[in-house]
Amino acid sequence: MLRPTVAAIPIFAILIAVEAHLSRIRGTNEFEDRKDTRTNIILGFSSTMWGILWGLLAGVIYMLAYEWAPYRFPAEAWWSWVILFFIDDLAYYVFHRVSHECRLFWNFHVVHHSSKQYNLSVAVRQSWFSGILHWMFYAPIMLLGFAPWMFLIVHGFNLIYQFWIHTKMVRSLGPLEWVLNTPSHHRVHHGVNNPYLDKNYAGVLIIWDRIFGSFVKETEEPQYGIIKQLESYNPFWINTHGWVEMHDAIRKQPTIWRKLRCIFGSPNMEFRDAPLKSTLVVE
Repeated sequence: MLRPTVAAIPIFAILIAVEAHLSRIRGTNEFEDRKDTRTNIILGFSSTMWGILWGLLAGVIYMLAYEWAPYRFPAEAWWSWVILFFIDDLAYYVFHRVSHECRLFWNFHVVHHSSKQYNLSVAVRQSWFSGILHWMFYAPIMLLGFAPWMFLIVHGFNLIYQFWIHTKMVRSLGPLEWVLNTPSHHRVHHGVNNPYLDKNYAGVLIIWDRIFGSFVKETEEPQYGIIKQLESYNPFWINTHGWVEMHDAIRKQPTIWRKLRCIFGSPNMEFRDAPLKSTLVVE
């Protein structure tokens, strides 16, 4: 089955082009760094190719998990899809939060955050290697009794929804801001200035952030990128610099406990005690 996100690639391309055109007409700076935009698109296409490989691995695991499920939700029942939507969206919240709070998973996710721009092309800036471990957060859905193909559809549309919120052109959706993840909420998520850092992990529904205390409203213009800004357009380095930095950090630690903290602790431990402005490079 063709993944929904792959089928949506032509639509993504058109919308990126439209946003870039509108940005040029309005004289705004959403696409000011053309090298970055080009890098985002390259990373998007190449991560899709890698995703096919990791998808085969995840598919085997999901099928095994589904075989072990003590109960199977009927695909013909509408309520199965409603339940699956909420479970999948909550699983995404958990995955996304762990990806920010555990350096092992951050090394995959940092690819997406390492652009200093914020536009629709950033949405497709994804890791080559994310599929190696991300199945861990979603295999339990199959164990609950949802067929892998059902998960593939629901999760695919969850990711498609998240594409359009990577824009500065939509300021507010009014009352929908209370329930849905919106461009405003997601701009906060990509911000590295306090109090935005590590907030608003939602996929489709912002209610999870409100429930679990990770919600922050947009009140000032975010500064985009990562704490230690990545001054590179090299796709290989963008995908591997986190692992190199983690290896260097592990090597410097004197005890096993501190080495393990470098792997499973916060990815920003080394920066938490330093003033944010001293590590940011804002252009």
